[in-house]
Amino acid sequence: MKNSFETKNMVYAGLFVALAMVLPFFTGNIPQIGKMLCPMHIPILFCGMMCGAKYGAMAGFVSPLLRSAVFHAPVMYPSAVAMAVELMVYGLVAGFLYEHLDKTVRNLYSSLISAMIAGRLVWGIVMFAMMIGSGEGFTVAAFLSATFFSSIPGIVLQIILIPTVMLAIRRAEYGFGTNKAKEIK
Repeated sequence: MKNSFETKNMVYAGLFVALAMVLPFFTGNIPQIGKMLCPMHIPILFCGMMCGAKYGAMAGFVSPLLRSAVFHAPVMYPSAVAMAVELMVYGLVAGFLYEHLDKTVRNLYSSLISAMIAGRLVWGIVMFAMMIGSGEGFTVAAFLSATFFSSIPGIVLQIILIPTVMLAIRRAEYGFGTNKAKEIK
């Protein structure tokens, strides 16, 4: 039983990595639109919540590096490297919190928003370290612009889309009208 569960999670994680590779094509590979909508973030947050912290972290770390190696977007250094750590934290935190908290709507949002904040903070720390190491500066204004202000549409999309889909999946798992469905608050 545990083996089939692990196999299912590996397959789903692979699917989420594939989605992270393909979704940026829907933004036309235009960096400004991609930075605004954050298309790679969505499948990684789903992966963490659906497959757990371990698979979410692995999928998050691999996706930007693999996409950079295959499609040359994002640029490997510093973008893909910083994104790899950011998305790893997304998958790890979303998966860990979703797995360990009661399955309520409030906890679903708590898991999602905590992962989004933690990932963005880690991205800022990694970018700061890489920019200092390369002799370039990375200001608080640059951090806030890149992580919050320019990505507001993507943040809103994630906050609407991910809980909606996760609740639909939970309801489909347990069926309507059962006692388990009533646990979803």
